[in-house]
Amino acid sequence: MQKQVHSSFIMISGTILLGASALLYMTHYLVFHDSHYVFSYMLLHLAFLPIEVFIVVVVIERLLEDQQKRAMLNKMNMVIGTFFTDIGTPLLGYITGYIDNADKIKKHLAPSDGWSEKDYMDALGFVDGIDIRVNAEKMDLGVLKATLDSRRELLLNLLANPNLLEHESFTDLLWAVFHLMEELDARGDLNTIPEADAAHIANDIKRVYTRLLKEWILYLRHLKNMYPYMFSFVLRTHPLQDNPCATVGG
Repeated sequence: MQKQVHSSFIMISGTILLGASALLYMTHYLVFHDSHYVFSYMLLHLAFLPIEVFIVVVVIERLLEDQQKRAMLNKMNMVIGTFFTDIGTPLLGYITGYIDNADKIKKHLAPSDGWSEKDYMDALGFVDGIDIRVNAEKMDLGVLKATLDSRRELLLNLLANPNLLEHESFTDLLWAVFHLMEELDARGDLNTIPEADAAHIANDIKRVYTRLLKEWILYLRHLKNMYPYMFSFVLRTHPLQDNPCATVGG
């Protein structure tokens, strides 16, 4: 219905404007009786019309579209920043403590101030190629369950945020976290689960951890480019180092 009203408005507006233009041209002819000038002037403007269309439709519209995309990307990264501050970074640190090959992960993924764009791309490629080995048997799944449950409302709000609709990979991370929450909530005593269940949950944790690493790297790249002071704090406090410390030079 709204689309029909919009189309009708365009048709009516176009008819009125074209009629007004014809009336003005006719008035000019009736007053000055110079048809040659009227048609030459009309042809001159018609010749310039494609240039006007190019400037308005292609150039200006593209600039506005790029500006809107940058604004949306900035809002999206603000939301992602909230996720990492509240749950993402603590979850990354907790799971890393139960990864058998954590030293290798820390060696390749611990960021530095000198990382270039290539370093970030290499880090993403490393995550895709490494076989992450989760030692779920040593992990206190009850603590993990309580941590995720305490952030359920935040995760639900993130999924409902329209700014994240275009960020498919981050949405996949949220769904992976929710699935892990469901698996943990569906079981009673997490300390006595069968071996097959433990292996299944370990695979769910691996899925979360892999996606978490990739989104964290992308988020770090954004901070370095846009907010160096926040990036500096992350360099000092991130969990992929032996002694994270917020103190400068600590």
